[in-house]
Amino acid sequence: MKNNKIFTLLIAVALVVTSCGPVVFTSRPNNAPPPWFYPNRVEMVRYVYFPEYSIYFDLTMNNYLYLNNGVWVRVNVLPPQYRHINLNRSRYVRIKNYRSDNIRDYHNKNYRSNTGKRSSNTIKRRN
Repeated sequence: MKNNKIFTLLIAVALVVTSCGPVVFTSRPNNAPPPWFYPNRVEMVRYVYFPEYSIYFDLTMNNYLYLNNGVWVRVNVLPPQYRHINLNRSRYVRIKNYRSDNIRDYHNKNYRSNTGKRSSNTIKRRN
């Protein structure tokens, strides 16, 4: 009888958890991911990359990184030249297994800029 109650409770919890949608683990639980990021499974992801615009979103720091005149810039809100972009409808790539603070190393190894030049080695932070 006791085993049946435990089993029923476990089934009920599993149904509730699976019906709630995606589960995202982050080191900053108070900062929810942006509305365009909806994984369909549990993943350990820090960065999301928008290849059409060469923009990264850091889920841990909750800010954007983009290349501006050869310098990687980190901002909380995208500047006016990117505000026309609807990130909800843009294609993105989840960067798995890369947890470093320095995205330029990953970008240099995996992506090239539109001009074919390698990106700069400097990351500049703006708020």
